[in-house]
Amino acid sequence: MTRPFSAILFDLDGTISDSAPGILESLTHTFRKVGVPVPDRATLMSFVGPPILDTFRIAMGMDEAQAEHTLAAYREHYFSHGALDSAMFPGIDVVLHTLHAAGLPISTATSKPETPATYILEHYGLTDDIDIITGASDDEVRSSKADVVAEALRRLEAHGFDTSRPVLVGDRVHDVEGAAVHGVPVVFAEWGYGSPAEAEGTIARAATPLDLLPILLPDA
Repeated sequence: MTRPFSAILFDLDGTISDSAPGILESLTHTFRKVGVPVPDRATLMSFVGPPILDTFRIAMGMDEAQAEHTLAAYREHYFSHGALDSAMFPGIDVVLHTLHAAGLPISTATSKPETPATYILEHYGLTDDIDIITGASDDEVRSSKADVVAEALRRLEAHGFDTSRPVLVGDRVHDVEGAAVHGVPVVFAEWGYGSPAEAEGTIARAATPLDLLPILLPDA
């Protein structure tokens, strides 16, 4: 039986990692440091997942210089304090190991820069089951989900993996929209940070990480 997917892309924040506590604490620290009123929790949560520079501009109304200055302050605190103030969602390690053992290539496709993404995945002990870590470039030049998905597919193909039937697992609308640019279907991670409305346009929904297995690997 031909498997439905030949390669799996995973978002990180809200899909593999329950990273909101560290991100929100670092944002709160950052806004106080740069003299910006700390927004309400709903606004803070809007930062979790999408490219952070975009959210500084959109949610906070910052211009380019303000956004860059705030990002620098955020990174300093997040890398030293917030990155590991997180937890792996229960069962996601089993999912990654099962898919990897079945021979399905796996890459992340996260809007988080690759340096902290790698740091976090190494801390969780997940790097043995992830073939390629793809994220935003550390300089944020590559940060949109569409660009990250394109880079993940390019790297998988360059390593000789079959990318003819990819799928992305993610929890936010920017995952859905970014994947759609490349014709990549999305399985929606309902345990993440997105609202039910953000699942529109996905091919399936999973309530828990373990619910991914019958979707991604139905012959298991």
